[in-house]
Amino acid sequence: MADWTFLAAALAIGFLGSSHCIGMCGGISGALGLAVPGEKPQWPKLLGYSAGRIASYALMGLLVGSLGAFLAADLAAGLAPLRIVAGLMLIAMALYLADWWRGLVWLERGGAVLWRAVQPMSRRLLPVKSTPQAVALGAVWGWLPCGLVYSALTFALAQGSGTQAALAMFAFGLGTAPAVLATGMAATRLRKIVQKPGVRLSMASLVLVFGVWTLWGTVGHGAHGGHDGHSAHSAQEAHSGHEAHEERSVHTHQTSHNPEEADPVPLEEPAEQEEAPAEHEHHHRHH
Repeated sequence: MADWTFLAAALAIGFLGSSHCIGMCGGISGALGLAVPGEKPQWPKLLGYSAGRIASYALMGLLVGSLGAFLAADLAAGLAPLRIVAGLMLIAMALYLADWWRGLVWLERGGAVLWRAVQPMSRRLLPVKSTPQAVALGAVWGWLPCGLVYSALTFALAQGSGTQAALAMFAFGLGTAPAVLATGMAATRLRKIVQKPGVRLSMASLVLVFGVWTLWGTVGHGAHGGHDGHSAHSAQEAHSGHEAHEERSVHTHQTSHNPEEADPVPLEEPAEQEEAPAEHEHHHRHH
């Protein structure tokens, strides 16, 4: 069953962090030729591009979620360490969006290694002439090195389930879709809006809240789980002691009320009782 709390969080992270997508993808949309200034936006291609990109995110989520399930089964603490990492990554992303700390740049540089292997595929798809081409190009561009995507992937990793992580990344992609679709139509105006300090700070603060919420939920759940485990153990011991006491009581009760054990009948008594009718019959015949 899907965890709707985490899916809603992933959707919000994508939406709030999409200012980063606008900054990175503003030039990409122009290069794709999906919308020409002065003409109507080519919605099928725009939607196809976003669909391909979100599909790539979901595939990434499936991969990292399966890895998370494997790690959680191997770790004594389960998902707690993975969720701590996810919370720290979200906090790092918030600092990145606010332009206070750009430590995630090194992750993007690391992802550039994979991007160099994938990028040649995108060149064969340009210029975009059909919607299927736009879907394929979006699927390729989904692997573009991006700190926001990597932060979301750690959040998906902490789900401990391939299916749940894929759904989380799908929700994350939907959250970024409005900004990316709008970028294809009005990239310059949107870039000016999201680059305002107040807007970036507001979005970064909300992402920071999600990071702290993830950490707090993990630590609080662990402490609560330990308390519950101790309570359950104490209750089990008390219940076992009560059952043992009842068993002893029942055994004592049966022993004290068992007529065979309390007042055993001698073996000779039935024999004497059987001889009495015989003597009576002999006496009757004699008379």
